[in-house]
Amino acid sequence: MTNATTDTGKGEGIVTEVRRRYAEIAAQGSSCCSPPTAAAGCCSGSASAGISQEVGYTAGELAGVPQEANLGLGCGAPIGHLKLAAGETVVDLGSGPGLDALLAAKQVGPMGRVIGVDMTPEMLERARATAAKAGASNVEFRQGRLEKLPVESGTADAVTSNCVINLVPDKAAVFGEVARVLKPGGRVVVSDIVLARPLPEAVAKDVFAWCGCVAGASDRREYFGMIEAAGLGEVEILKDEDYLASLVKVSPEEADALLAGWGVTREDLHGTVHSITWRAVKP
Repeated sequence: MTNATTDTGKGEGIVTEVRRRYAEIAAQGSSCCSPPTAAAGCCSGSASAGISQEVGYTAGELAGVPQEANLGLGCGAPIGHLKLAAGETVVDLGSGPGLDALLAAKQVGPMGRVIGVDMTPEMLERARATAAKAGASNVEFRQGRLEKLPVESGTADAVTSNCVINLVPDKAAVFGEVARVLKPGGRVVVSDIVLARPLPEAVAKDVFAWCGCVAGASDRREYFGMIEAAGLGEVEILKDEDYLASLVKVSPEEADALLAGWGVTREDLHGTVHSITWRAVKP
């Protein structure tokens, strides 16, 4: 797919582009941090592990799951903050290759259950194969949209998501679905991207910027307003970092190549894009 722009107001067009891009990532084994001109797999293997450790995963966690589950797609490590217990049911929104679902499966044990939801068939295929390789029989992956989860109401003890809600045009619907599937007293921990100020126009309209978790991000105040409107309470910010600084720390060359593909510099985006992890509870 060549570099292109899209009208970010056309929600279904964005969804189609995101699905296409993540199908490519699943097939090639490359990260969403790859610029459009990069070779496939530039963020695979050790680079994906480096990205994941930078955003909060431990080396032990990553070593305990098949390498195929980690494509360096996250912007945080939400599972550790959920404090899961044996026997609980967890829903992973935008489960991708299955990293967080497999980590959750270990914590809830054989009497627990993990449901991963993703809209991209290629990611689901990869995740199912990875779960089989890991012998994780308490995990299942369902195809579906986050705005209408294929999960029964009031059945989840915990919900998580890692750098995916920002890709969804209708975020309010996603937060409403989180509240619907949670049991009373259930909790949610999400790692995501928000904006402190508007993006440069070239980035905001770029398909790859959207698929790379930047252009789809909402204004911070609007984002947390939608969470509150969905009926989720006790919101707590667990992490708040400059997203670009994290990318530069892992690989300055790749970060600069990505920015060049968008036609901007580090200075243009400094302090604009934030990687956050937050926690909330359903009353």
